[in-house]
Amino acid sequence: MKNPIFHSPVRKDGFAGLGDYAAIGEGRSVALIAPDGSIDWWCAPNLDAKPLFDRLLDAGLGGYFQIAPCAPYQVSRRYRDNSNVLETRFETESGTVLLTESINSTLAGRLPWCELARRIEGVSGEMELAITLRFGTAAETRSPWVADNEKGKVFHIAEIMAMFRTSDDIQITRLDDEQVCATLRTTAGSRSLCALLVTEKEPLAVPPLEAIDQRIETSHTGWTSWVESLSYQGSYPALVKRSALSLKFLWYSPTGALAAAATTSLPEGIGGEKNYDYRYAWVRDACLIIKAFVYIGALEDCKAAFSWLSQTIMRHGVRLRACYALNGDEVPAERYPPLSGYQNSQPVRVGNNARDQLQLSMYGDMLVTAQRFIEAGHVLDITTARMLAELANCCADHWRQKDCGIWELPELQHYTHSKMACWMALDRAVALAESEHIEPTWLGRWQRERDRIRDWVESHCWSEQKQAYLFYAGSDDRLDASLALVHSYGNAVNPQRMLSTYRTIQQELGDGSAMLYRYSGVRQEESPFLACAFWLVEAWAEIGEVNRAEQAMQEILGTLDGHGNVDIFNEMYDVRSQSWRGNMPQGLSHLALICAAQALSESQTSAEALKKGATQRATEAGSAGRRKTAPPRPY
Repeated sequence: MKNPIFHSPVRKDGFAGLGDYAAIGEGRSVALIAPDGSIDWWCAPNLDAKPLFDRLLDAGLGGYFQIAPCAPYQVSRRYRDNSNVLETRFETESGTVLLTESINSTLAGRLPWCELARRIEGVSGEMELAITLRFGTAAETRSPWVADNEKGKVFHIAEIMAMFRTSDDIQITRLDDEQVCATLRTTAGSRSLCALLVTEKEPLAVPPLEAIDQRIETSHTGWTSWVESLSYQGSYPALVKRSALSLKFLWYSPTGALAAAATTSLPEGIGGEKNYDYRYAWVRDACLIIKAFVYIGALEDCKAAFSWLSQTIMRHGVRLRACYALNGDEVPAERYPPLSGYQNSQPVRVGNNARDQLQLSMYGDMLVTAQRFIEAGHVLDITTARMLAELANCCADHWRQKDCGIWELPELQHYTHSKMACWMALDRAVALAESEHIEPTWLGRWQRERDRIRDWVESHCWSEQKQAYLFYAGSDDRLDASLALVHSYGNAVNPQRMLSTYRTIQQELGDGSAMLYRYSGVRQEESPFLACAFWLVEAWAEIGEVNRAEQAMQEILGTLDGHGNVDIFNEMYDVRSQSWRGNMPQGLSHLALICAAQALSESQTSAEALKKGATQRATEAGSAGRRKTAPPRPY
């Protein structure tokens, strides 16, 4: 996809556009970088830690780390091929500079400290750059201070130690507790380095600058090696690989957990209240990312994530929580630090109260994921197999309840998506039991409850008037785009009803393009939800509407082309203002692209096979006919 070129980027009230950020990370933390060379967000040393840089949520109080030309400039950015190493090119009238950025790792895995490296190379002419570093105070709850050390200046930010290291040609003009300022003049062929080393509650290693610089290349090699190990051979390979690399930002390597996104409180609508903390592992999101990992052949990541999820569920019990902290603990209850919020969108949240919600669809997520996990070549252990059987029993016990649904709404209802997902949970449990992957003790009960769910859905959730499955039982004419996720229910139970539902969803939840709102009634509060659009592509393909699926995929990609965060997706995209909304990088958005591409690939392969088979049969029939009418050969 095309990446935009910025001409002397201008901030609005101190904020860069949500669609203008690029990300770097190493499997433990993620930093977001604006086009003006400012790192406005970095929670270190962990993804869910307090941010060191948080100008993203408060332009006045927030910390940041900026490298930018002193003169008017043009900037363009790209990721290196098959890598999460970012390259930014600054051009002024006097010269050109290449800024290469990475949160470093080794070929053996992540470092025991965070190492943010920023290499500055003079490409042509000369350029003067200004460098500014200001640590965030976490809503003024901590006060950074600096101390001298034989290795250099060490900053203390509560329990964090950070060392700012630079090459000798960078001239420090100010260095105190509150801020570091420096300048650098580049020439053609010059090469300089800024680095930030961070650790928490443990000693800080101080490697040579040459080693830090070299690890940028080591990190690049690690990323490209991972991409080269993938087995995906389907449609849109470049976009699939880029989305796979974005999902790797969210894979928390210390445990194997999968975060929903790397940020908190970025608004779904500017000035609105839908600003949530997504730096935790949702059962649903993790299961769908595992599905994407299976499709691309990332078996190691798939295994680590599924094992962490299974162990975390066993630790807390099979009455599933919607989300868990990345270390497997409970997610903290929401609190509201006194920050202005992105463009004054409040409240800013830390923690997530969805942790206490009942979301029945998660049972379907887990059982479906278990089946995919097995199909990918893994073998279940006895403990995990027993846990899956307990999940199936829990689903059979509780499917009749009202819940908060996939969209985590405060209104308890019989959400259609939840019921269909419960049907899928028991249908997969039956299949796993019949194939002897889990205990068949309760097989008969699972079969009966599965069929009861089907009958309940068909009786209570279908609208003859709308010719569609409704948002929830009794919701009259309201629709829900998440029904695109349960296409396997429709294929098995009533394909015509599901096809009609998808047509109605596209018509009534669309915004005039292939983009979709999540459900009826949210147009005034938020923008179209990107994952929903890709989910419907997948559903069209799975239900046999291949041409419609391909057309929708092309329309989505055409809409986004040239308006992406260097190929980093947020949660939502507003077609009218051509602007992004919500947290980023958003796992649902990227995994949904991968799953849509996979479904298109499989459906096109199936269609080609059917066409080839029909052609072959016609050829054989013609040959047989010719043999019947041909004159006998002479002896």
